[in-house]
Amino acid sequence: MSSINALHSSSTVLEQDARHIHDDRAVSAGNIAIGVIIGRTSEFFDFFVYAIASVLVFPGVFFPMVDSLTGTMYSFSIFALAFIARPIGSFVFMAIDRRHGRGTKLTVALFLLGGSTAAISFLPSYASLGIWAIIFLATFRFLQGFALGGAWDGLASLLALNAPENQRGWYAMVPQLGAPLGFAIAAALFAYFVSSLSTQEFLDWGWRYPFFVAFAINVVALFARLRLVMTKEFGTLLERHELGAVRTSELLRFHGRDILLGAFVPLASFALFHLVTVFPLGWINLFADESPATFLSVQIIGAAVCVLAIIASGALADRIGRRSQLGIGAALIALFAIGGPLVFNTGSASGAYAFVIVGFGLLGLSFGQAAGAVAARFGQTYRYSGSALTSDLAWLIGAGFAPLVALTLASTFGLWAIGLYLLSGAICTLLALAVNRHLETQD
Repeated sequence: MSSINALHSSSTVLEQDARHIHDDRAVSAGNIAIGVIIGRTSEFFDFFVYAIASVLVFPGVFFPMVDSLTGTMYSFSIFALAFIARPIGSFVFMAIDRRHGRGTKLTVALFLLGGSTAAISFLPSYASLGIWAIIFLATFRFLQGFALGGAWDGLASLLALNAPENQRGWYAMVPQLGAPLGFAIAAALFAYFVSSLSTQEFLDWGWRYPFFVAFAINVVALFARLRLVMTKEFGTLLERHELGAVRTSELLRFHGRDILLGAFVPLASFALFHLVTVFPLGWINLFADESPATFLSVQIIGAAVCVLAIIASGALADRIGRRSQLGIGAALIALFAIGGPLVFNTGSASGAYAFVIVGFGLLGLSFGQAAGAVAARFGQTYRYSGSALTSDLAWLIGAGFAPLVALTLASTFGLWAIGLYLLSGAICTLLALAVNRHLETQD
């Protein structure tokens, strides 16, 4: 009963009025898909702008008092703060959703996300502000994660619930396209500035422009998503499917075990996520003569491969079942964990390129069904809140500390050690799949 009351309270008078204004707008599956892709692309763009800067910029600008390796480790430590903040943000913004509506929640969350990202671009260096520069950087990074916890709009769940019976895998992969697209845009911006400016110009002011762009993209994404959220038909669909925010205490009481189990199902892909994006860029920047712009260009090619693999994952999941598809993906990632670091460690640029492109391909095959796996164990009433919290936990466990752990292991024991880390993620996914049999019959 409390969940039903929470649902009705999630639609404020202002939202209801906005929906009456847009009564004539139809919300098709295609419209929802476009809104999902735009929203996820903007979120991942924000995060990858920070991630790339944490390799190419922050060690020198904010940690000049230590060597490059230590500075990069410090930078990766602050990188993890967003993943710690994300579940806290979900908890707070779910309360805003219940009391003031989803439109208010999205507006506050996306302006905070874009604002905190843009604010980083104005930060003085350590040489100018001392320790306070680092404190401000950590604060804005925390706010990034906190805001992302509120950016969950329910569009992905709504899209999955409206998918035809034989196309659930296809519809589930749509939100995942935002990750490689967001990375490719961020990488292209940084590649342009790195190649066009001198090192000093780039570290002085060039790196700040991608952070400015992040705010503009967030504004565009906000209006694209509100255009859907504020239609009467969208509100009707939400209410019919009971996609309202429920109290976290209620969610944990009924689905605490499902949240924990759901967080481990996509762990293989989440662990691989930063091992083909942030970590290899950091390693190349620290220990190779390769130009960062060149390596970013290769990673953009990898992101394109990832897009194709994500699309393929949808067709494959519909043919053989999501659980089987995720199992195959985890097994391939386990094999990559053994052979990939050996290829990366050949000392040649071609070895690093092969690691990135193959890794992106495997990421797409596995990550493409991660959203559906996260939501699989929740009924309609708890799907909206349950998916958000499960995703937060999965990112925290699987990806939040991956760049720091991988760099620490590789610099201490050698590149082969990151394979053990990735292998542990693949094993966790396979064990979780062995328990989670809901994936055969649900989204």
